[in-house]
Amino acid sequence: MIVKNDLFDYENKYIFQDTEYFKFSLDSVLLAEYAKKDLVTGPILEMCAGNSVISMILTIYTNNEIVNFEIQEKIHDLAKLSINENNLKNKITLINDDIKNIGNYYKKNYFKNIICNPPYFEYNGQMGNLTYEKRIARHEVAITLEEIFKISKDYLENNGHLYIINRSQRLDELFVLANKYNINVKEVQFVKTKETEKPSLVIIKCIKNSKKHVIINDIICINNMKSYKNIFK
Repeated sequence: MIVKNDLFDYENKYIFQDTEYFKFSLDSVLLAEYAKKDLVTGPILEMCAGNSVISMILTIYTNNEIVNFEIQEKIHDLAKLSINENNLKNKITLINDDIKNIGNYYKKNYFKNIICNPPYFEYNGQMGNLTYEKRIARHEVAITLEEIFKISKDYLENNGHLYIINRSQRLDELFVLANKYNINVKEVQFVKTKETEKPSLVIIKCIKNSKKHVIINDIICINNMKSYKNIFK
């Protein structure tokens, strides 16, 4: 069933979701808020865009060109409903295709910013009773973490920014891949849900062809927060 919800506490912003699929997660809100704090001027590419939550939030803070790639037609159609409802057709370009086909649409080195909330789990061929839509959303069925970095290397301009969120347990992979494709990690932001727990999420900011130098930000705890606006300084 398709439902229309408020987009958290972003005034007059609405999101269409289907109760049979994954609803958008807080992870997407956190990533959008983190990226917007120093988003540089230039085109933005959102990979694995889902129902376009990240891009819709970014339109509040920037007039940059925003392009979304989402492979699932049903999820793409939900994003289209939300974009139309929020009068954002002139700000967000929705593309229903595999991000690996990006070369059919854009030249290499085109984007200044790439943002991605990817599937968190590696694919082992055993997905239980998950639907196809949920398998793609959670597991690296359609794209791997390495493919995300490879595409970013090809389509980011020199000194372009990559923002990505993942489970904190995969931080070592993120560093290895960032170094391999010369999109070096510049900032690390850990996020935890309770004061007594270890961070469960990590956000990284990378810059293509940058010097190797990393800033580790203070851990953010999101427990009992009433608003996620401007939580990253």
